[in-house]
Amino acid sequence: MKPISAQPSVLSGQARSPLRRVAFIGGFDDLIARAQRGDRTAFSQLMSAHKDDLFRFVRRRVADADGASDVVQEAFVAAWGAMASFDPERSFKTWLHAIALNKCRDAARRAATRRTFWGQCPDGDDLRVADERPSPEAETISREEVRILRQALATLPEHLREALMLTAVDGLSQAAASATLGCSIKSLEYRVHRARELLASEMARRATPQR
Repeated sequence: MKPISAQPSVLSGQARSPLRRVAFIGGFDDLIARAQRGDRTAFSQLMSAHKDDLFRFVRRRVADADGASDVVQEAFVAAWGAMASFDPERSFKTWLHAIALNKCRDAARRAATRRTFWGQCPDGDDLRVADERPSPEAETISREEVRILRQALATLPEHLREALMLTAVDGLSQAAASATLGCSIKSLEYRVHRARELLASEMARRATPQR
């Protein structure tokens, strides 16, 4: 699939364009109504306004930037197909996050299928750290901590991992996270609590040298 037209740095710069300012000021209700009637221009404006946020949301779950761009594009295609059924009483952003989360799951399943046939790929640029490092030793420690965290997260059941990611990484409120996952706030609280317990235990186990 063709990647979205701009990279994250460019997308951030577009946030100040007149079009995006108009969208953020309060034109979303009108744009949504027009898009639900099949207005592609209105939907394109909605896509432009939400592109940055959705890319960041997906990028936390998809290690490769090009792959994340593809997932964002897939999410917007799916959103366009489902616009007629969107409930205006819902948060449009939360609705998009739910669609994008499903597309991330699809991407993960495709990646797992490829690994089944071609073997596990070595760790790539998803483990890179910033260029401004205090020392090679600190870089090594940081990379090891990231590796352990990623591996530990991967062992969590999907429903627990997603609850933790939405609240602790994406910074969503309990109401927004529960709406994205389609569960109650009480259920979300339990999932996050249980995910933290399992994650701490798994990270401790992986950090302990094996004899």
